[in-house]
Amino acid sequence: MPPNSKAIVCPFDFSTGLEFDPSLADLMARDSITRIRLPYGDADAWLVTGFDAVRQVTTDQRFSRAGIMGFDYPRLTPEPIVSPESINVMDPPHSSRLRRLASQAFTKGHVERMRERITRLADTLLDEMAAQGPPADLAHHLSNRLPQHTICDVLGIVQDDWPRMDRYVHQLLSTGPDSRQSAATAKSELRAYFGGLVEERRRSPGDDLISVLATAKDGEDALDDRELAVMALTLMLSGHDTATGQISNISYLLLTRPELLKHLRSRPENLTAVVNELLRFIPFRKGVGIPRVALEDVEMDGVRIRAGDFVHVSYLTANRDPERYPNPDTIDPDRPSLPHMTFGWGGHLCVAVPLAMAELEVAIGRLLERFPELRLAVPPEELRWDTETIRRFPIELPVTW
Repeated sequence: MPPNSKAIVCPFDFSTGLEFDPSLADLMARDSITRIRLPYGDADAWLVTGFDAVRQVTTDQRFSRAGIMGFDYPRLTPEPIVSPESINVMDPPHSSRLRRLASQAFTKGHVERMRERITRLADTLLDEMAAQGPPADLAHHLSNRLPQHTICDVLGIVQDDWPRMDRYVHQLLSTGPDSRQSAATAKSELRAYFGGLVEERRRSPGDDLISVLATAKDGEDALDDRELAVMALTLMLSGHDTATGQISNISYLLLTRPELLKHLRSRPENLTAVVNELLRFIPFRKGVGIPRVALEDVEMDGVRIRAGDFVHVSYLTANRDPERYPNPDTIDPDRPSLPHMTFGWGGHLCVAVPLAMAELEVAIGRLLERFPELRLAVPPEELRWDTETIRRFPIELPVTW
């Protein structure tokens, strides 16, 4: 698909706090879907923004994730983040099969056991922060380390390798034009690492997540070694990516909105509902993620998407759709519960949502319980935000108590 001169150039590099990207807001306000050009890839793409339209694309098998492989598809990072074998670029029924098997690792019983481990890890990190005394960097003490420690711990990665995993993730998520080689190397190293880990767990299983996945069965079906290695890699990436930013983002919002913090302290039983409302509100990444490609001509919003066209959806704009969420730019802790798209939708809803929610609930719940006088140590305008990767979050969060 040749570049379209009418496409709107979208660097999606807006990093100002948690304000909504004005370019995305402008694209939302248009009457129909829009052609965009991203920093990398040799083609333009359609951008779908409304909740119902995003839901259609993510559940309509005429739009394929698998079909993008082998093409220099439009994206925000120099090196594609996903591996060809990843569930993130599979279509049903292949993705459905892997999801059925992987979901066995996230049953209520397994997640409750993981929650106990997460609570122990969080308390250890908060003990260290309390021992150091104020002021302290919450991003360093909790946001960066708890997701890394949690996913590495539940996957059974030895502690000496945790810093290396964190470095690889940062390299993969980088948007800088000179980061392509380091990202490709990181992806190759991670594939090899998890391949070796799977062989080890087949020989000597434990109580970690990889061992649980290794024994998951659907009738006679099970994950083979390559599928298991890629699944573990995908979980490690998403475990670092989502929770790291969201612990800092949720903390930032609570610390800069006294009425919200007061609500949560007076009604701690509402923690899950408040966390979900903040997840809906937070622009958790810059722009878009992995596209799809149209397998045949499709009419949407008065536009003909032709076979072979790439299509991006914006979960960020879907989460702010006023037709689904009245006053969408307002944080309403009492908003009636409606599923949001922060963890994806349809066949690509993150399979590890129960783990992610347990992590966020433990992190925020224990933080507020342990530090009842917690507050920012600097004015909000002095905080520094991530400008190097596709994520949106404060890279430092100085607090006192």
